Amino acid sequence: MTYPPPLTPEEKLADAKKLSGLPRIVVICGSTRFIAEMNEADLRETRAGRIVVKPGCDEKSPHELGADPVEAAALKARLDDLHRAKIRLADEVLVVGDYIGDSTRAEIAYARSLNRPVRFTHPGVDPDA
Repeated sequence: MTYPPPLTPEEKLADAKKLSGLPRIVVICGSTRFIAEMNEADLRETRAGRIVVKPGCDEKSPHELGADPVEAAALKARLDDLHRAKIRLADEVLVVGDYIGDSTRAEIAYARSLNRPVRFTHPGVDPDA
């Protein structure tokens, strides 16, 4: 008798979300230079009944956390890891803005490697289009 392979953590999470009746979870990606547009996208997605997660720090605005270059680099690495976790949690990705930098390009590639659908507020910037 053969048994099905055990579920992956991602499959377990998907099953748990289905069983709990959670709405779709959308993660917003993009340069924080588009923070106002991200907030607007958050509003639209929330009004559509979706749970929204997005960057929690605006690295483009001056803040004491960015004062020390060594600490700022370490913080950036931690924030990148945290955002990848948000992508794993999400059902889909919404890329905001009309510019795609290296970090956002890496997030898009990561999301697609996980088979997450990726939408764009500006479809012309899709690096794979």
